[in-house]
Amino acid sequence: MRLLHTSDWHLGRSFHRVSLLDAQRAFLDHLVATVRAERVDAVLVAGDVYDRAVPPLAAVELFDDALHRLADLGVPTVMISGNHDSARRLGVGAGLIQRAGIHLRTDPAGCGTPVVLADAHGDVAFYGLPYLEPALVRDTLGAPAASHAAVLGAAMDRVRADLAARPAGTRAVVLAHAFVTGGTPSDSERDISVGGVGSVPAALFDGVHYAALGHLHGCQTLSPRVRYSGSPLAYSFSEADHRKSMWLADLAADGTVTAERVDCPVPRPLARIRGHLEDLLADPALERHEDAWVEATLTDPVRPRDPMARLARRFPHTVSLLFEPDRAPGDPLLSYARRLHGRTDRQIAEDFVAHVRGGQGPDAAERAVLTAALDAVRVTDTVREVAR
Repeated sequence: MRLLHTSDWHLGRSFHRVSLLDAQRAFLDHLVATVRAERVDAVLVAGDVYDRAVPPLAAVELFDDALHRLADLGVPTVMISGNHDSARRLGVGAGLIQRAGIHLRTDPAGCGTPVVLADAHGDVAFYGLPYLEPALVRDTLGAPAASHAAVLGAAMDRVRADLAARPAGTRAVVLAHAFVTGGTPSDSERDISVGGVGSVPAALFDGVHYAALGHLHGCQTLSPRVRYSGSPLAYSFSEADHRKSMWLADLAADGTVTAERVDCPVPRPLARIRGHLEDLLADPALERHEDAWVEATLTDPVRPRDPMARLARRFPHTVSLLFEPDRAPGDPLLSYARRLHGRTDRQIAEDFVAHVRGGQGPDAAERAVLTAALDAVRVTDTVREVAR
């Protein structure tokens, strides 16, 4: 059975205030063309269909058009909700849409109920595990703790129990939206950590033949049977070096998987340039970036006059301008933002405690209180977004 694995469409998202709707439309055209040309048997969409819980109308229309085109091809599509989606909104009408071959899996309670498709070698059971917010789904799944590993483990227990009751030789595919240990994140992914831990072990997917993952925006192979497709477009400059693609995966009769990447259209390349303004404007080696979306980091000791306007004359698609003046490492004027770069909210909070107490950081009990408070804020924000 030939599968096309994709995820993280983020329909409705912009790139530094530049609309990406045309680029997302081009990607969906490419997806439909790939399904037709490669004779795909099933399309898998592993979450984050939309960029936010209440997407703009243009994004909803784009999604609606994609569903109609996939249904017209007669190729089954299985998709799950991600942490950016409103599971309830995305799942509206799922029962009716299923009649057209579009299988939306947004309810955590249905983790153990697969979409069953067949090829010449027998049945293939597709289990859709939507994004599982630990504090919200722990009781539903009967998980022993409110952690990502616990709730995903409980969901996979349901998958394995259902699979064990099916005829011998039934192959199993899981769609999941999670941060699996060993994956490499990007700046454009929303933090889903709980208790300071956001990742889950790949071993949770033992017992199935292929895990089609979403959430991380870089295409990655954690093992031949556990893969991220990544996002079809770059959504931050941290993805400047990504090769955006989908997985075309062939599931053999014995459950082994072979896969190849299908490149996605690139609306405009991304470039990060750094240096003194005059050097950036004059360097001939930067000519190749003149048609790219540019993030420029200026290192001039004194902020130049009208830097954005001057950059835009050479690089008309400059969308991000940063200032990091050249300073000695111990210079007290080194920016606060630079000192915090790459640190988590928990690390920043713990550093603050140490700062106000003369270098004495939080003890284990205080660290637990800080972690619980940060988790509570994140869960409250999630609940509010889902309720909108």
